[in-house]
Amino acid sequence: MNYPKIEGKEYLQRVNALREKMVQEGVDLVVGFSNLLEIAIVRYYCGFAPVNESAAIIIPAEGPVTVCSGQASFDYCEVQNVLPESRIAILPEIGEVSGFEYDTEGQLDFEELFMKLKAENPGVKKIGFIGRLIFPAIIMNKLKKVFVDAEIVDFDDVHYEQRIRKSAAEIEVLKTNWEMVSKMFENVVPKIQVGMTERHIEGMFEAEMMSLGAESYVQAFAPMVATGPKNSYISMCRNTLRKIEESEIINLGAGVCYEGYNGVICSPLVLGEIPQKMKDAVMCAYEALNHASAKMIPGTPCDVVLNAYTDYLTKYGYIDYCPYGSLHSTGMLECEAPVFSVANKRVIEENMAICIDAYFKGMEWGSFRVEDCYLITDKGAKRMTTYNDKVIPQIFK
Repeated sequence: MNYPKIEGKEYLQRVNALREKMVQEGVDLVVGFSNLLEIAIVRYYCGFAPVNESAAIIIPAEGPVTVCSGQASFDYCEVQNVLPESRIAILPEIGEVSGFEYDTEGQLDFEELFMKLKAENPGVKKIGFIGRLIFPAIIMNKLKKVFVDAEIVDFDDVHYEQRIRKSAAEIEVLKTNWEMVSKMFENVVPKIQVGMTERHIEGMFEAEMMSLGAESYVQAFAPMVATGPKNSYISMCRNTLRKIEESEIINLGAGVCYEGYNGVICSPLVLGEIPQKMKDAVMCAYEALNHASAKMIPGTPCDVVLNAYTDYLTKYGYIDYCPYGSLHSTGMLECEAPVFSVANKRVIEENMAICIDAYFKGMEWGSFRVEDCYLITDKGAKRMTTYNDKVIPQIFK
């Protein structure tokens, strides 16, 4: 298996691309924030993702970028941050959430750091911030206090638009993730047995992904093993000590994170004799994904893809069990903005990485997902996670 890396020059290209957008929008300074919910904002520009803390990055229109770490992750930041000509600051506001107090010589708080940046960048009139759902009030209030005359604008859409089309280096990293998660399913699923608990199976997935070279499980969720008619009904869950039984639905969802990028698969499983109604539903979901993904050709509005999916389910009588037809970008998070919807009609473009998620919910015997990752090439969508394509027809047809 190949283990490619994102080099420092790529991070510099990302910063410079953001700066081009800053010029277009008249923005003089951008402040991005990351926590464990959206760990990728800071990492996207410098390679650093904190451990048990938050992080921030400050990008002026000109001059050095400042990468902000808490005390506990500072040494790690010095190793992980590969953005050329950047500097690192230790800030207490992004330290451990318990409010642990460090006594560190030379440590600034955000107000002092913003004052220093204001002196270096006089005339700042407009500031963009990234992380609208997670940006802390304590940092925002200090930003407003120091830059009292500046307009502060939401820059999330600019950031996520930058992430949606993958570079050649990103695609190589994603290929590693997709190969890794496919092998993980191929190696783990045949070992699952009746009587194992959901948490036991979760542990099997985690052990296998680490042996394959993953740094972590997918950013957004740990492996989910939702079993039986009750537990499988829950869209997102934590695993329990429930033991799996024969002839019941097992909803497996797991992914890997490598080099900050993700690969994910969701797949149904039944041990022992499989009732025909389960076979019919799973095969319909699988074939609906194939039908929809065939339309993911560059230049195609996404509503064409989504309507093809729901029309297929309507034709075969499963539309009432489909709470949504999910088509979303993937990359540094399992599911990241911008969203594809019938209403916004975003256009499918080459070098996008997209997940299609067929979610069947609320049948009397349970619920399940079929989810795979696709790369948009000049000719159309290529399914990059291979497990479902190999196994679902064998098990359920």
